[in-house]
Amino acid sequence: MKKNNLIALFLMLCTACFCSCSQQEKTVTFAIASDFHAQDVPDGKERLSSFVRAAQDANADFIIELGDFCRLDSANQVFHDIWNSFPRDKYHTIGNHDMDAYTPDEYVAGMKMPGRYYSFDKGDFHFIVLDGNNLYDGKKYTHYSKANYYVNPKMRAFVDPEQMEWLKKDLESTDKKCIIFSHQSIDTFMNNGKEVHALLAGENKRAGFKKVVLAFSGHNHSNYTKKIDGITYVQINSASYVWIDKPSQTEKRYPAEINKRYPILNYSMTYDKPLYAIVTLTEDEADTVSYTHLRAYDKPLYAIVTLTEDEADIKGTKAGFLPPTPEELNMNDSIGVFPLVSSIEDAKIRF
Repeated sequence: MKKNNLIALFLMLCTACFCSCSQQEKTVTFAIASDFHAQDVPDGKERLSSFVRAAQDANADFIIELGDFCRLDSANQVFHDIWNSFPRDKYHTIGNHDMDAYTPDEYVAGMKMPGRYYSFDKGDFHFIVLDGNNLYDGKKYTHYSKANYYVNPKMRAFVDPEQMEWLKKDLESTDKKCIIFSHQSIDTFMNNGKEVHALLAGENKRAGFKKVVLAFSGHNHSNYTKKIDGITYVQINSASYVWIDKPSQTEKRYPAEINKRYPILNYSMTYDKPLYAIVTLTEDEADTVSYTHLRAYDKPLYAIVTLTEDEADIKGTKAGFLPPTPEELNMNDSIGVFPLVSSIEDAKIRF
């Protein structure tokens, strides 16, 4: 081979190596879960531990939970210790049940959050954490506080005007692609979700490109994806159970002492494995791997989401309900508008 050809080949290999390294440097990986309700289920420690282990195994840049995590009292310290054992960045979202025993200031301080809503950058992406835990009576907005939200559902789940103004300015301040996190789903559950969506879609129009590309939410204990005006909304299922609001024959799942200690089991159906996801973002795509793992089961439940400029490709697997199952209880395949599932399903979403 001629000397000039060898030099050209060397330069090509160096360029390929540089591009590969540059691509790796832009990759962001995070682990996401929602609605652990860790103190309300008998295996809360195992579910949370498996999530943190999976995040560590994936070398995730950060972990985030989408609300309804656990209490702040000493009995719940074990859950905080497990969460804090993750060696890199950790983020929280306020859920409605996080406000059952605390004021927002108490919870924000106890969880060491930067605020009830906030944003941060990782690599080429801008992440925004919203707070939809506000009441609105037609005259004023009041934040959820010490279980004050058990009122007319039409008065719940609002993003307050101050936060909306902050969101608008925050979006305008960045030229990065944006990922939204919230407890309540913007597309389905927030009572002023249409206004929030309009703001997000409006920023995409103002920016001249698909700036806000994804919005993750929890709360509904379900799984779905939908696209509205080019923005993909992803519902992250609960890590623990689905509330069915009727007797669930839990005496067939757990012994009497467990059901007595965890009364929520009487009206809910637990998954046989915890649900969560590992998300890898690059400039052009995102891979999401959702796992479930419990000591009594060795089969992981996961989904892989590949996000490009044009589409998101979700490859999922399934967990099961601890029997008796919804079918055995003669239940429908949905609770209201939300699918009754113990899985993260396959989907291909065009932007």
